Amino acid sequence: MRTRERRPDFITINEINIPLRFNEVLPYSVRLKHLAESKRKAGILSEVIFWQHVNNFKFHSLNFDRQRIIGNYIVDFHIRKLGLVIEINGSSHNDKIEYDRMRTKYLENLGLKIFTVEDIDVKLRIDLVLEDLEAFIIKHFSEI
Repeated sequence: MRTRERRPDFITINEINIPLRFNEVLPYSVRLKHLAESKRKAGILSEVIFWQHVNNFKFHSLNFDRQRIIGNYIVDFHIRKLGLVIEINGSSHNDKIEYDRMRTKYLENLGLKIFTVEDIDVKLRIDLVLEDLEAFIIKHFSEI
């Protein structure tokens, strides 16, 4: 019989242990499935750049979901084990201030944390974006 390797219950960023324990079952709207799939295929440049740096456990061995349905919303990226949503805001968000506010409130009420970054920063400064993401994770998820 083959045994499955057990993943650790924490990650380490800058020598700080971050527990991986978010296990809430999140609401899922089936009616958004095709829209989420089409958004994945659309290939928005900033999302593709970000995805290239985090997919396949490249960022601290974390598993990222892309265009994840949570309730009646589709978030850009989600790390289930942390309960973290990553949103990349481009010009399409300029006239959606109230919508974004309502979505943020909804997600936070589910116990999720939201890391928001600007589209242009991902395109021009991905290394700094990833450092900011590390700092956000340490601030919001470490036990120190």
